[in-house]
Amino acid sequence: MTKPTILIIEDSETVRDELCLLLNKHGFNTKVITDFKNTLDDLSTMSYDLILLDLTLPYYDGFYLCKEIRKTNQVPIIVITSRKTDIDELMSLNLGADDFVTKPFNTQILIARIHSLLQRTNGRHITNLLTHNNLTYNIDTHCVKYQNKQVDLTINEHHIFILLLRNAGTIITRDALIKNSWKNNEFIDDNTLTVNVNRLRKKLISIGLDNQFITTKRGEGYIIK
Repeated sequence: MTKPTILIIEDSETVRDELCLLLNKHGFNTKVITDFKNTLDDLSTMSYDLILLDLTLPYYDGFYLCKEIRKTNQVPIIVITSRKTDIDELMSLNLGADDFVTKPFNTQILIARIHSLLQRTNGRHITNLLTHNNLTYNIDTHCVKYQNKQVDLTINEHHIFILLLRNAGTIITRDALIKNSWKNNEFIDDNTLTVNVNRLRKKLISIGLDNQFITTKRGEGYIIK
């Protein structure tokens, strides 16, 4: 299966390099634009599956580029910017951006949003199966299989599990899990997350996984090792 290609339009070399390392680590191909005088020409000749777009750029700002891209192309666009006002977000979305992420961003949440956006807008799945230590998880059906047993997850359990599974070996903070699992998280508290993680653990135990498959790191979050 061909890896999706992410095009990065960002004038900070440091941020570009960090994004390339992050995306390559998570199974994406990356392309970058460095000649900002010819951004529109480059966009018309390059192939890519999703754009990460900064707003503050030389020659053409992100708002203009977003507007021009949308005249001919429905490729998913995620705006990544240090500009945090409501008007910046509103303008980005009105001009055709699919998502708006402010710097500094949580890397796990950015990866989750890229996966979700590619699946939703392209009708394309990066992969519908995730595997880890003889466990298989079907993203489409929310079904976990292990040692000839299987169990289905609820939508909230799915959001928690997929973020942990895609980042196995990395501690995911409670805040990151809440933000990724509940879009309107204003009224979600720590107890709601704890209840859902405990239910998820019980389901995994029921098919033969160890009770420490999802490990709690006190004061930090959770990890799948």
